[in-house]
Amino acid sequence: MHIPDGFLDAKTAATSATLATGGLALAVRQVRRHLPARKVPLLGLAAAFVFAAQMLNFPIIGGTSGHLVGGVLAATLLGPSAAVIAMSCVLIIQCFLFADGGVTALGANILNMAIINPLIGYSVYRLVRAGLPGSRGMIVAAAFASWCATVASAIACAGQLALSGTAAWSLVFPTMTNVHMLIGIGEGLITALVLTAIARARPELTEPTAHTGELVGLGLLTTVGLAVFVTPFACSWPDGLEKIAGAIGFEHKAVALWSGLKYTAVTGALGALLAFALSLLLARWLAPRPTDEAQLSRSP
Repeated sequence: MHIPDGFLDAKTAATSATLATGGLALAVRQVRRHLPARKVPLLGLAAAFVFAAQMLNFPIIGGTSGHLVGGVLAATLLGPSAAVIAMSCVLIIQCFLFADGGVTALGANILNMAIINPLIGYSVYRLVRAGLPGSRGMIVAAAFASWCATVASAIACAGQLALSGTAAWSLVFPTMTNVHMLIGIGEGLITALVLTAIARARPELTEPTAHTGELVGLGLLTTVGLAVFVTPFACSWPDGLEKIAGAIGFEHKAVALWSGLKYTAVTGALGALLAFALSLLLARWLAPRPTDEAQLSRSP
């Protein structure tokens, strides 16, 4: 769903960037006020895992592939505001290091996948979770929310393409929606599997303890291993947006402003580590100081 340069006109790209900047500012404010210090390492781990997981395209139908977006997974573990920051770090590294998503479309990609996806998904998650208590309820709620979030992001992308005059709304809306309804099933299944594994093996990740550092270290090693040993076997079929661009006939509008690194086992591991480092640095900078946390705990 990464929009390349050339697909959006100037007004749509600028509007999307403005909305993305506003959403990031709100997320930063919330994280600065409410992110517990014990969750800081987990923000970096979430970014690294999502980066690695997004490299693993899975096949759907008609020669089309999809990949995990990960916004709901991050929001379930960290909260929506921290998820916005983690997802934004992933997209920024993908854009500038791998040319995956255009520079002029970076605001739109952040808006769609780092803001709309986790916020819509987390809202659905909380609504469903209210009626489904327990760990099974968490899994079901997160899986359904992941599906909804994937479709919502696809609809936003379709709107941006239509506003730019790249494709007619009557064509791009149903095709983007239908394809990503299928991709969303994969998103929901992966989210459910990851959360199930966490709930059974390491429930501390949902309620961090003093052993968070150990858990993050093991999780980071797992992420790098995923990038190194599994990425080479990812499906090579075009993703949903690429397939639709070819089917409708606007793929020729894509512009490559520069050639980034190719996704390989080594560069994928490097990207995951960079996502971890950038998110961790931002989280440490934004997290409330101990005195601030004490004041927050005393406030009514």
